[in-house]
Parts: sequence; C-alpha cells; structure tokens
Amino acid sequence: MNSLMHSSRPVQRIASVLAVSALALGLAACSKNEEPTVGQRMDSAVEKTEQAAADARVKADSAMQSAENTAKDATNSAMTAVDDATITARVNASLAQDPDLSALKINVDRVNGKVTLNGPAPSTVARDRAESLAKAVDGVTAVNNQLVVTAS
Repeated sequence: MNSLMHSSRPVQRIASVLAVSALALGLAACSKNEEPTVGQRMDSAVEKTEQAAADARVKADSAMQSAENTAKDATNSAMTAVDDATITARVNASLAQDPDLSALKINVDRVNGKVTLNGPAPSTVARDRAESLAKAVDGVTAVNNQLVVTAS
C-alpha cells in the first residue's frame, strides 16, 4: 500500500497544480469583466471635466476675439462716418470763403476720401478753383469735379 501511495502522490501534486492554475486563470478572466472601481470612475470623471473646461475656454476665447473684432469694426465705421462728415464740412467752409463760389449751391459728397462736387460754377476758373480748394482739405484723396459752368 505504501508503494501505491507513493506513486499516486506525484499525480495528486500535478492535479493540485492544475486545479490551482485553472482557478487562477478563471479568476484572472473574471477580473477583466469587472466594473471599474470607484477610483477609476473618479479619474474618468475628472478627465472628462478637465476636457470640457478646456473646450469651454477655447470657445470663450474665440467668442471674446470675435466680440473685440466686431467692436473694432464698429469703431472704425463710426470714425469713417465722422471723418466723411468732417471733411465734407471743411470743403463746404472752404468753398464758402471764396467770393465767386460762396453764393452758389455746390453739393459736396465724400466717400472713402473721394469728394464729388456737383452744381453750378460761374466760370471755368471758378470751377477749377473749387476743385483746388477741395483737394487742399486734409483727408481728401481725390476730387470728381462735376460742376457745370453756367452762362452769366
């Protein structure tokens, strides 16, 4: 009986090692399907929150830049309108100081630095002088002289 027990021990030992190995593999396989731990869930939530905050920062920066550009465009448009009105007034004042042109109704229009003169002129000399006076005003880049010489 001793010899029988002696020969069954290695078989038992091998069977035990196989059983423990099978159990270990089974447990390892089970742990892969487990739900994430509380710590893992917290880490995931923190990561998602940080990403959302970064996305929100990018959107806020973009909105701020857009608002700044809109404000600059509005300011530039307002300044251009003031400049147009100011230059038109200066051209009118310059024409009013000339004795040959002051009594005439000369229409002065200005858009983007270009002045257009419309109306009557008593002579070609007065017509040319009106153009020169308009060109002499700061901010005027060109003059379109549409003045018509009328016979006296």
